Amino acid sequence: MILALYCPDIAQNAGTCLRTGACLGVEVHLIEPAGFPMGDAGFRRAGMDYIDQVTWRRHASFEAFDSARRAASQRLVLFTTRGAEPLFGFRFRPDDVLLFGRESAGAPEAVHAAADARLRIPMRLGVRSLNVAVSAGIALAEALRQTGGLPE
Repeated sequence: MILALYCPDIAQNAGTCLRTGACLGVEVHLIEPAGFPMGDAGFRRAGMDYIDQVTWRRHASFEAFDSARRAASQRLVLFTTRGAEPLFGFRFRPDDVLLFGRESAGAPEAVHAAADARLRIPMRLGVRSLNVAVSAGIALAEALRQTGGLPE
């Protein structure tokens, strides 16, 4: 299982996702360009000392990320407020890549087109969206629960 962030805008959210990856034993991929320098103090502060306990990779572009993912024959599962299928009805696989769009704009059409599945996290009507780090935690926990990948 891989957690991936498409062009994250907010260092603290990316750092929190790295911390989540460290705690749950999941690799994290960051797709650039990001809205902050990867060595930014807020990024490191949010990841705390966990940032040194997670395997993470940077990709120079979505094309570079997608090429590596396809070469590894991994399914791309995009989380989006426009997803037709709810998270809890989907069957995850241990080698899935869970992708989250940028905080300010989500993911562009090209990313939607590349995805093998587009899921949404069910929410009350009238609310726009969850924080990307919160969404990643919810989705990752469910995917790991289904595939038996949660740490004991």
